[in-house]
Amino acid sequence: MSDHELAAELATRAGRLLLQVREELADAPAAKRKNAGDKRSHEFLLGELTRLRPGDAVLSEEGVDDQARLSSERVWIVDPLDGTREFSEPGRDDWAVHVALWSAGELAAGAVGLPAQGVTLATPDVAAPPAAPAQPRIVVSRTRPPALALTVRDALDGTLVEMGSAGAKVAAVVQGRADVYVHAGGQYEWDNAAPVAVAAAAGLHTSRIDGSSLRYNNTDPRLPDVVVCRPELAAAVLSAISAC
Repeated sequence: MSDHELAAELATRAGRLLLQVREELADAPAAKRKNAGDKRSHEFLLGELTRLRPGDAVLSEEGVDDQARLSSERVWIVDPLDGTREFSEPGRDDWAVHVALWSAGELAAGAVGLPAQGVTLATPDVAAPPAAPAQPRIVVSRTRPPALALTVRDALDGTLVEMGSAGAKVAAVVQGRADVYVHAGGQYEWDNAAPVAVAAAAGLHTSRIDGSSLRYNNTDPRLPDVVVCRPELAAAVLSAISAC
């Protein structure tokens, strides 16, 4: 199968596995569900990538960072369970599985599985979101909305939409349930590689908060800030950030 098909297949199958884990451990402590979800999804993704793409490197949140990936032409960047907290809470659907491929200096494929929503968004064909409302919606964490997002909200006269994982937030912009996602203050490549690949395929603006391009497979996998928004809002969003 193609890299696009593989990303979608793995994100979907890992999601099904996570739903099984959630059901099996429904009565267990939340910490046990979190640990089991992280571990079993990581083991599945690593095993399948080793089997199906044995020559490729893998960078996973739950794995050991093998610096040999820096010399690899193809690196799969995966987050086996994005939004562990939301996954551990019965009934929540704002958590995700991320599978992306960085190849030849670009995101070559990506998929964001939203298992509890029964949805997988995957390259190369991602539908553009429907028309935006008059008042932009800025998607933020449900516990600690970052000051930068509040600044953007005020500059755009927007409203806030609270949500869990980074993948679910970007997916909300892709699906038309939000219009802007701004994050600063700490993420890693696995947090946004697949969401950015999917958002770009849908025609959305993606960048660092200074407007520069997002680059992956760096020596240090920390990638602390990201902007994903409708293209018509990008100038206003970046201007608001720059003035902050």
